[in-house]
Amino acid sequence: MCLKHTVILARNYFAMSKFSIVFFLLLSFTQVWSQDIAVIPQPVSLQPQNGNFVLKDGFSVGISASNAEAKRAADYLINKISQASGLKGSVSSKINGSVFRFRLVSTKNKEIGSEGYLLNVYPDSVSLVANEASGLFYGVQTLLQLLPKEIESKKIVSGVSWTIPCVSIKDYPRFAWRGMMLDVARHFFTKEQVKQFIDEMVRYKYNRLHWHLTDDEGWRIEIKSLPKLTQVGAWRAERVGLWAEMSPPTPDEPRNYGGYYTQEDIREVVKYAKDNFVEVIPEIDMPGHSLAFVASYPEISGTPGNYSVNSGEKLIDWSLPGHPALIDNTISPANESAYEYIDKVMTEVAQLFPYNYIHLPLRSVSKSEKNVGSFDGFQVPSEFPCGAT
Repeated sequence: MCLKHTVILARNYFAMSKFSIVFFLLLSFTQVWSQDIAVIPQPVSLQPQNGNFVLKDGFSVGISASNAEAKRAADYLINKISQASGLKGSVSSKINGSVFRFRLVSTKNKEIGSEGYLLNVYPDSVSLVANEASGLFYGVQTLLQLLPKEIESKKIVSGVSWTIPCVSIKDYPRFAWRGMMLDVARHFFTKEQVKQFIDEMVRYKYNRLHWHLTDDEGWRIEIKSLPKLTQVGAWRAERVGLWAEMSPPTPDEPRNYGGYYTQEDIREVVKYAKDNFVEVIPEIDMPGHSLAFVASYPEISGTPGNYSVNSGEKLIDWSLPGHPALIDNTISPANESAYEYIDKVMTEVAQLFPYNYIHLPLRSVSKSEKNVGSFDGFQVPSEFPCGAT
């Protein structure tokens, strides 16, 4: 798929910089600099004011409504501040007596919508107003950016002046769908690493995680009715080198590189994302890019043979017209039994992701003399244009 080479880079970046992916996020937005006040992404309006708000121990966050999601936003702020500064805070139902004052308005502000907010920092208090809890949550992300950079520390940092510049901000998103894609098919990321990816996303107000779960190089989601998908399809021989130039695995070579998520893992990640106002869109590659599926259940292929999960060997000859496949990595659309397998996969996937979309690429299907002949006249396009989904 089109973004695969970009996303593969994330694996090395995780190892290199303790799982921080801020560099990629920063490429997407423009910083706004106004008297040393920097917020990413750029707010709709930012007006610096005189003075600073000084954080003190025993601070309180007052919320105007008995709303579990609003309380999560308040708890999120308290935990981040306490973790880095050691200052203790608490949630209060009393707005006026609190230094942080979170309000969900009863009369909706149409301009800021469901994810927008109005933030005003005064010398003695901080006011955050939104229509919905998601707006409070995104306002908290802005507040954290206004604090000293040490706020991102996982342990208490001493010698820091914990102040917020006085400012008036109005903000709401230009795009309702603000997504990032994580490819766990080619290189497996643990459940905790996926959560950390979500943490990085929400810092910059992304709200859609496109989770690439299957491809030629690995099948990462448990399908209970098809256990071989994770027994076989989740594992391959480990290789280091240039992709598509590595040697194919030998029949007796261990397949121990990879991993997968149980359905309980998936539910846990989906809930974690939801708690952070992120929807998860799974990507299940088919009928092309399906070598992990085919290796698990060769009967769905149109080309008889022995298959293994791709370990970096060449799959397609890009130098020839039509880009013929060297290995048939396609689920045969002329194989009636293949639809039974697909139905089982999609039934279980749909039960795990409670949102409107599942991504089925339906493209990048290369034809070869072998698979075209086996389709009994069914013509597979040589290569759909990227994005024909």
